[in-house]
Amino acid sequence: MALYAPGGSGSQISPEDLLTLLAVARLGKFTAAAHSLGLNHTTVSRRIAALEKSYGERLLVASPDGWELNAAGRQLLPVAEDIEAALGRIDARESSSLSGTIRLACPQAFALEFAVPALTQLQRSHPSLQIELITATQRARQYRSGVDIEIVVGRPDAPRSVAKHIRDYRLQLYAAQDYIAAHGMPVSLDDLADHRLIYYIENSLQVDDLDDAADALPRSAGFFRSTSVHAHVLATSNGVGIGILPDFLAHHNSRLVQVLPDQFSKHVSYWASVRHESLRNAGVRSVLEVL
Repeated sequence: MALYAPGGSGSQISPEDLLTLLAVARLGKFTAAAHSLGLNHTTVSRRIAALEKSYGERLLVASPDGWELNAAGRQLLPVAEDIEAALGRIDARESSSLSGTIRLACPQAFALEFAVPALTQLQRSHPSLQIELITATQRARQYRSGVDIEIVVGRPDAPRSVAKHIRDYRLQLYAAQDYIAAHGMPVSLDDLADHRLIYYIENSLQVDDLDDAADALPRSAGFFRSTSVHAHVLATSNGVGIGILPDFLAHHNSRLVQVLPDQFSKHVSYWASVRHESLRNAGVRSVLEVL
């Protein structure tokens, strides 16, 4: 496939360079684009430089949000997507199959309970689709994070990205039945001051919806803190104290009982933050749909 720059200059444009531009446009970082393409950072930089030289114009501009396409780069975006789609049809077993690599970052609990079952089912239907899953509980970044989709707790404040609501859940109080038998059932929120509280390490997340849940409770007599929500569930099940747990992790745990259900229940939502360029990718749209 021979591509030439406009204006009759005769400069040939490499399809590989266009695919590199596409990866940078979606991920915003040379390092992330290099990883997704199986290249090194230097090769990505060299390909972008070669493409801009062949095209005769700058295609990317640096911003606080990472590398962004300028007007000339946006003109080349559909061409790069056509090349990607053509290669996908060659590699795929059937014309409707998805291919390529999708990078997803999401909280640990969401990953294990929702993302992994959905994504593995999607991959069974589309063998050429590859998934990279990063687990992290954090607020949506104002700037590019090097992933196609970022699942966060609370509506993201990322003006250059599209926010999509995924699902709701509730943070509630739970304790092991053995713990309640030994220490008694609290009858008010004030009673929690006499119990050990199980939750995240203070100031470790900076996620407003999660921080607010702990702030609504009195200072406890002790604590078990971890950055892992599954450690919270296990510690609560082992009778260490009273845990602030997602309802979807605790409801089916026969060892746990809910504590003060009429006095404490925090509504929380999972949201997806996706860049506009990534939404043009059929694989990204399909992942969002199954999530």
